[in-house]
Parts: sequence; C-alpha cells; structure tokens
Amino acid sequence: MMKQMTIYDIAKLANVSVATVSRVINSTAPVKDSTRKKIEALIQQYQFQPNAMARSLLKKETGIIGIIVPDLTNPFYTEVLAGAEQEALTTGHTFLLTNSVGDYQKESQYLSIMREKRVDGMIFLGGRINLKIGDEELDQELIQHASTIPTVLVNGTVKGNALTRVATDEYTGTCMAVQHLIECGHKQIGFLGGEMHMSTTSTKLRAFKKTMREAGLEVREEWILTDSFSIYSGRKQMEKLLQLADKPTAVMCVNDFVAIGAIKTAVDHELTIPDDMSIIGFDDIPLSHHFIPEITTVSQEANELGRTAIQVLQKLMNQEKVKKHTVIEPKLIVRKSSARLN
Repeated sequence: MMKQMTIYDIAKLANVSVATVSRVINSTAPVKDSTRKKIEALIQQYQFQPNAMARSLLKKETGIIGIIVPDLTNPFYTEVLAGAEQEALTTGHTFLLTNSVGDYQKESQYLSIMREKRVDGMIFLGGRINLKIGDEELDQELIQHASTIPTVLVNGTVKGNALTRVATDEYTGTCMAVQHLIECGHKQIGFLGGEMHMSTTSTKLRAFKKTMREAGLEVREEWILTDSFSIYSGRKQMEKLLQLADKPTAVMCVNDFVAIGAIKTAVDHELTIPDDMSIIGFDDIPLSHHFIPEITTVSQEANELGRTAIQVLQKLMNQEKVKKHTVIEPKLIVRKSSARLN
C-alpha cells in the first residue's frame, strides 16, 4: 500500500521549500516554469491530495457552505439545493447540509455548528425566517451569527430586513394563478392550505383577496380553509369544502402538495377535475407534472433560486457589494387541472 504523501515529502523530492510547493498548489505566487513542472509531475505521480484542514488554516477558508433546510422530504427544497450545488461546484465549494424540520431549537444548534466548523458562508431556508410575526430573540440570534458568517436568506426575512435575501415573488405568482382562474370564467373561488402564522400563507392570501376584489368578486370566508402544507391537509380541507351546501367552482392551493390532496379527495367524491372543479397548486414540484391530471401551478423557479442564492453568497464571501433583496420572477404553468368554466 502506497504511503500517503505529505507536502513535506513532495518538497523533499523536488528539492524545494514547502512554501514553493504551496505556491504551486494554491497559485498564490509565480514559480519558475521548470520547478513548477517538476512539482506538478510529482503531485501527479504520487496522487498527492492537499490536506483540506491545513489549507483552510493557511487560507482561512474551509471551502464549505453551510445550509439549513426546514424539510428535506419536500421536493421544492431539493430542487433549490440542486441549483445551489451546480453553482457552488463552479467555485469548488461543498455543502454542510442540515435538516431543521422547522424546529427553532434545532436551527439554533445548527447555527452553532456552522460557527464551530468555520463555514465560509451560509444559506438559511424556512423556519424562523418564514414567521409572519418574527420572534425578536430568534431573529437576533440569526443576525448575530450572520455578523461573522456571510449569510443569505432564501424566501424569508428577519426583523428590519437586516440580512441579505433572495426570494421568489410569491405575491405576484398568486395573483397570476387567481387571474388565470378568473379568465377561465370562474367567479366562485376558494383557497386551501397553509399555516396562518407563516408569511408564505399570509402573502398568498393577501394576493388572493386583492385579485378577487379587483375583479369585483366576492371573497367567501367559508371557502378559505387554512391548515398546513401537506397532502393530508389538502385532503382534509377539501373534505370540509365539499360538505358545504354552496361550493366554489375553482380552488387555489397554497402549494402543490395541498393541491394533490385536494384533487384526490375531489376524485374520491366522484368529481371530475377540471370539469367539475378547477384546482391550482404552487411551487411546480416534479410530481405536479406527473400527477393525473397534471397540475396547473406557479413555478418558483426553484433551481434558479438556488443558483442565485449561491451567486449572491459568493459575492458576500468575496466582500463585494450586493443588493439587500434579489427577486426571482415566478411563472404560471398551465396544465390540465384547470379549465374554462362550462
């Protein structure tokens, strides 16, 4: 078995100083061409891998970006991560990925771990940054960590917009979805899903109500059924909606999971979607394209969201000037779960 080479071994074989080998590895200063070629040949011959820990001490960088995600089982977040990873690879960064499951205590633990591991930067999604009314203590803790670690918030904020944010315009996306239903001739439209203490729900509800009122349509409070963001929630809330004597002809859902649950329950009650009821989701998760019927939804451009978050973070890490708030425009994706009212 070949002995693991060190930078000292390479320097000895090349008959140069350790500093010269380091300059070749890190491209920090010019080295005579013949010397550089000799060192590179030895590195290749012995498959020398520079010690990441030693390099991080030398450059004061670890090459690691910390990411706190609220739910790794949600395809929206995995799509954001896929875009983020593509972008991070261009600068040789890897991820320290943590799953907070929306637990604020876990978020605090992971924030401490990020500092201990000396990550170069941090991306924060979900949890405390999605609260409709932010928690002062939780916000201050995150702001404090961000004072030592370059940090980008994705689709969220803290008090006073103190940190750099990248977000999809969920308000505009919801307006587009509701407008689509109105243009299909629907006048009786409901809203399903989401937790009222979360900003994503309140933002979408505000957009829903504004679009309805601007079209001169009545907002029926009994047709607004919030709960959570799951498929089960969509099933449960659609069950309640279908028990009403007077039912809407179309429903806007807080996300695609809720839309899937709503469609399943509607079909169980022998409704045909979209002939008997149009149903729209939000996020454009991969499943929305493969579900039957394919779901009309709003794309948050999750991949672009992830890529942009890393681009902004890289500028922060390089101490370049960045905009406090970068907005990604959503797209309405019309598929088969919505149709003109017969």
